[in-house]
Parts: sequence; C-alpha cells; structure tokens
Amino acid sequence: MMGFDDLNLGTPLSNAITELGLVEPTEIQTAAFPVIMSGKDVIGIAQTGTGKTFAYLMPILRMLPFSTQKHPRVLIVVPTRELVLQVVSSLEALTPYINIRFGGIYGGANINKQKEMIHGGLDILVSTPGRVIDLGMSGALKLKSIQKLVLDEVDEILDLGFKKQLEQILDLVPSKKQGILFSATMTSKVEEIIAENFRSPERIAVAETGAPMEQIEQIKYEIPNFYTKANLLRELLQKEELKRVLVFVKYKRLADLLFDLLAEDVRGEENTSEFALIHSNKTQNYRLRSIKRFQENKHRVLIATDLVARGLDFEDVSHVINFDIPETTENYLHRIGRTARANKEGVAISMVGEKELELMEEIESHLHGEVKKVANPENLEIDTRLIDDELDKEDFKPYQKVKSKEYAPGPAFHEKKDKNKKTNQGGSYRRELAKKYKKPKTRGQKRK
Repeated sequence: MMGFDDLNLGTPLSNAITELGLVEPTEIQTAAFPVIMSGKDVIGIAQTGTGKTFAYLMPILRMLPFSTQKHPRVLIVVPTRELVLQVVSSLEALTPYINIRFGGIYGGANINKQKEMIHGGLDILVSTPGRVIDLGMSGALKLKSIQKLVLDEVDEILDLGFKKQLEQILDLVPSKKQGILFSATMTSKVEEIIAENFRSPERIAVAETGAPMEQIEQIKYEIPNFYTKANLLRELLQKEELKRVLVFVKYKRLADLLFDLLAEDVRGEENTSEFALIHSNKTQNYRLRSIKRFQENKHRVLIATDLVARGLDFEDVSHVINFDIPETTENYLHRIGRTARANKEGVAISMVGEKELELMEEIESHLHGEVKKVANPENLEIDTRLIDDELDKEDFKPYQKVKSKEYAPGPAFHEKKDKNKKTNQGGSYRRELAKKYKKPKTRGQKRK
C-alpha cells in the first residue's frame, strides 16, 4: 500500500499531513497526485467520501511557488457556501507550514469585505459560481491571472442551475490554464462541459457510479405515511447506538414540519438542543451555526434537505436516515455516503412509504441487490393522518392548499350576517336613495 511518503509531498505538506493523523492516501489521492503535478487537464470521478478535496489540494499546494502578486492564481469553484467553507478549512489544515494566501467568497455575505480581501492579495480563491461573476464583472477580481481552475462537484453545480455562470467563468479565465474537474457522477451535461473546455484530459475513475458501499449497512422499513415515519424516528432515536444522525427529508417544508414535531417532544427539557435543522430557506448564519454545532456534537441529530448530501464532510456520523426516498440512485448514494467515511463503518436506514416502493426498487436494481427489510417495532403507533404529498389528486378539496404544511381549514359553516346578504340593486336602487336623502343632481351648488 502506497503511503504519503511515496507522493513526494515535500516537508511542509508532509508535516501537516502527519499532524492531521493521516497515514495512507485514499485511492483517488494516489491516482490524482502525479497527474495533476504533470500539468495536464484532469477529470476525476469518485464516490463521495473518498477524499477528493485533498486529492486536488495537495498537488496544487506542492507546486504553487511563492508570489506577491495581488490577484489569485488558482480558482476553485464549488456549488454551495457550505462547501466553500469546507475547502477553506481543508486549506487551513494543509498549510500551517506553507506561506500561501487563500480565502473564500459566496453570495449572501458582505461583498465589500470580500473585495477588500481580494484587494489584499490572494493565491487561491474558493468561490460559488455566482459570486465569481459578481466580483469579476465589477472589476474587483481579475480572472486573467488564473493558472489553475478547479471545478469541484460539477454535477451538483449544474443540478443547482449554475450552468450559465459556469460557462461565463470558463470564458473569463485564460484558455491556457490547467483544468481540474471532479465529480461524483458523469452526466451528459458534465461531458458537454469537458468536451468544450478541456484539452485532452486524463481521466481518473476509482469507483463505478452506483457501486454499493461495503462499509455501510443498509436497511429499510416500510412505513405507510409521514406521521408514522415520525413515530418510528422517535423510536429509533431512543437507541444509544444512534450517536450522530443525519436525517434527510426531500422538501424544505417537510423538514420544517418534522423539526417542529420532534422539538415539541422535548420543549422545555435540557435536550431541546438535540435537534438541528438546515435547508436553503434558512439564513446563512443559521445554516453555518447548525453545521458547526452538529460537528461539535452539540446537536445529535441534523435534519436536512439534499443541500448537505454532497461534499460536506461530517466526521463520525453513525447513522444516515432517509426519511423519504430520493428520486435517483445517485442522490441515494450521496446521502448515505455521509456515514462510513475514512474507512469507518456506518448504517443507512431508509423509511419507504407506500408511494415510494417503486423508487426503492429502482435504487435496489442499480445497487444489484435488495436492501435488507426490517420488521417494524411492535409498539410503533400508526398515525392515519396524511400530508399533501400522500393524498391522491382526487382527494384534494378546492379549499386545501397544495403546499401547506398541514391542511387548510374547511369552508365556513356559519350563516352570513344580514349586512352581507344584500344584493346589487342596480341603478334604480341608487336613484331611490338619492330622492330619499335629497342628493344634488350635479356636483357643487347651483348658481341662482
């Protein structure tokens, strides 16, 4: 087995790796290091949790010479603000003995402070696509100095609708640069980006998309509806082995509803902070605080949408719970890949509703094996209430809001008040009133 010493990292990087307690590089790190060092364009395909961030950061840091120039030489583009902060954190971990300037920018933060940071001088800039365009078009960020462009989690960048911004970035950076692209899946949109912008890239693939993760024990429960799933989740969370738990919910409104249900159980007690919530409608500070407190073990359970299914690295997640079933195998793998990281073991639990059986069967066919079905607890309370998504279309009443957390109230049952029973009497009714109250026929007083 190849060790970090075999990669020719140099003393500063080697010392940082040793202090991090890392012993052996992952497969993607071993494969990518010499290719990136060669200066060729690189396409890396690997499952989530395989160490892709270090795979491109280590060779970049190894060959980036000291410079005092103001504008960045390396641009790393990632899909979300959370990933910006994670890549910046990885840079901090790898550079205690390297004199390198780096920073992260993203939307929703003070753009003037970000301009000041860039004006102070950077070697490596980590950013979301939109903020690169904002600062590039304003002139605060000069992209013609970019020597290496890293596109990380490209499939997610495109899925989030940033194709136009990505194309603008590729137009603004120099044509003579090293292009490095990392993705968990290879879609037709990703292939299109590669064909138009990369020069004879060398491809590195360390795991076939859709391959099962051997370190993850996958089980499933068949549960009829949302509220019964919530009851099962309460039962599961009473077990001590569920030490750090990520609960994935498909929609933001359902994540809010589940969080409210669980928070009601513990409101006023010391363990109220056991649950945290994150999705794109929450403010940036709220999202960062939830992630930080979960990482610091101040929250045991993090309820999330697929916002955190990719890229974010949470240590020692014991269990991932699919509260509902994702629509694609790729998303399923991204979700469960939050556990069993760094060659550790983990458990992925899927709660399969009546309308999700086909989705689960499709995922299992891609995984080339059925996920183990577990019997429901004998004391599980079956709740017959249904949320909107669980209703058939013909069951909706005209007054029900399709996207409400819970049903809207029914139609009014009381009688109208007398004043509301009046009907429109037309012009003759107005003329009778005019006679009664002697209203003038014209405006103002008539002259005599």
